[in-house]
Amino acid sequence: MAYTKQQLHVIFGDGTLGLGGQNFHYIFSYERGGLESLVVNDREWLYRAPMPTFWRATTDNDHGSGFSVKSAQWYAADHFTTCQQVSVAVDGQPLTELPIAPVNNHYSNHEFADEVALTFTLATNTIPSTPVTLTYTVTADGRIAINAHYTGNAALPDLPAFGVRFIMPTTATGFDYTGLSGETYPDRMAGGVTGTYHVDGLPVTPYLVPQECGMHMQTKQVTINRNTTQNNADQVAQPMALTFNQAKQPFAFSCLPYTADELESATHIEELPLPRRTVLGIFGAVRGVGGIDSWGTDVENRYHIPASDDIDLNFTIELPK
Repeated sequence: MAYTKQQLHVIFGDGTLGLGGQNFHYIFSYERGGLESLVVNDREWLYRAPMPTFWRATTDNDHGSGFSVKSAQWYAADHFTTCQQVSVAVDGQPLTELPIAPVNNHYSNHEFADEVALTFTLATNTIPSTPVTLTYTVTADGRIAINAHYTGNAALPDLPAFGVRFIMPTTATGFDYTGLSGETYPDRMAGGVTGTYHVDGLPVTPYLVPQECGMHMQTKQVTINRNTTQNNADQVAQPMALTFNQAKQPFAFSCLPYTADELESATHIEELPLPRRTVLGIFGAVRGVGGIDSWGTDVENRYHIPASDDIDLNFTIELPK
């Protein structure tokens, strides 16, 4: 791995793998099962490692039809999915051994590459369990291509959603996206108009009982804007942005100050905590929200997510120019 300024600096730690380049540095944790630090221009973008997400906060219609009970396993999977295996490939060549201690002692501090790919294989906390893989492919310009693959299993109940959840350290000032206008769901897209839109802050629909909200379907890209960090020494409110682009097909996303669990746990809107983080979900599949009635009618079949079907989600993270 010869050195050039255009290559990734690869740092083989005892339990992590670091990748650095001009104005960025990433750390992947084998123990935590993913990307635990994403620093761009000296500012951190992650509060927790991104994880597969299977749950969206339930709605009145979900409760009325019994869906939240039937699919409760996915609520547990959203919290307790565990990493079972990690593989690393450098410039297309898989490493025969995971480069943790003491294997990492075979490498120097002068290792460079054009591309590094890490695949994390996770097992869902369901009965039966099914594997999900998250593959990160990083190139020398700092671009991260992410592929999330859910392996279908017909013995499991329908999913509420499938995607990847990013939790950012502070609240966003807003976001810009290219896709359908307004809040949309698979069965609520007729009024959406394709265009590029800006949203101030992290709005949460003020339902009396907090529930699923804020989804945007058929998205080509979304840019999250922040101007604060958790670094007490960094007192300058400086705009920073991170963009998520579609790869093979458009995705759905929600950008809120709360996780699905926080929305799920509040029985009234005043029970929600003060906003402190940005919770970005990028989704490859989202269940419809229904609305035929709230007393037992299920979402139409075409808006279900059968657990038997494989699901692929592909997108990229692009650094600011």
